[in-house]
Amino acid sequence: MATLDTPTVVRPDVRARPWTVARIAGWAWMAVWIASATGICWMFVTDFDGDFFARYAPRMLGGLVVTLQLVVLSVILGMFLALPVTFARGSPNRLIGGLAFAYVYFFRGTPLLAQTFLVYYGAGQFREQLEMVGLWWFFREAFNCAIFTFALNTAAYQAEIFRGAIDAVPRGQTEGGHALGLSRMTIFRYIVAPQAMIIALRPFGNEIILMIKGSAIASVITVFDLMGETRLAFSRSFDFQVYLWAALLYLLMVEILRRVWDRIEIRLTRHLKRDQD
Repeated sequence: MATLDTPTVVRPDVRARPWTVARIAGWAWMAVWIASATGICWMFVTDFDGDFFARYAPRMLGGLVVTLQLVVLSVILGMFLALPVTFARGSPNRLIGGLAFAYVYFFRGTPLLAQTFLVYYGAGQFREQLEMVGLWWFFREAFNCAIFTFALNTAAYQAEIFRGAIDAVPRGQTEGGHALGLSRMTIFRYIVAPQAMIIALRPFGNEIILMIKGSAIASVITVFDLMGETRLAFSRSFDFQVYLWAALLYLLMVEILRRVWDRIEIRLTRHLKRDQD
């Protein structure tokens, strides 16, 4: 009985990885980074000025402390403000929900620089009114205006982070709590909030990183943070190397925060890891 020959299918070797455009672009990008890092290191070694470093390093470290104060105070105050805004965003009352939405929409939709100018320069236009209510002492200081603006800005982003994390918790968790006869506050405190905190952990860390980098805006309203001291040092020395030192300090802050956040995430999610035994 005649049979049909089955055509031989030649399959490519799955282990072979041809040089695709994406891989070439990736290697090229890595080469650029390596070359840039090498050039920066070489610049530090060859153009290092001990007198310049001794003169401006203490001032830049002082500016680093101011930057940390700005970020820490802004994030903490923004967190306390973000919690009521989060609940207001989910309120069935249209007025309360609309006001919360307008607040979040404005501060997320406008540049942080414009918001800083509105508070810093706008407060001076209402000096008499602020003196009447006893608030001029606060708004006359550039540092206070920066914290006030940054806290309002990060509160809008944190509110959306928290609201998204709460909505991401399966509704069945809440329904199960109601079935057990638990109150809404108890369900939120012991069931929803712990799960939402884990979900919001990574985006919340990203928001802090954005605040670290965005805090450089404070230098344009005469706050001598890290960037403010850097600009001052450059205006007196015209040495571009000072900006490289500032960039390294910002990078150091971000890297420390990233490693701390990784430890916190591992600690909070250790019960979600499967045993490898």
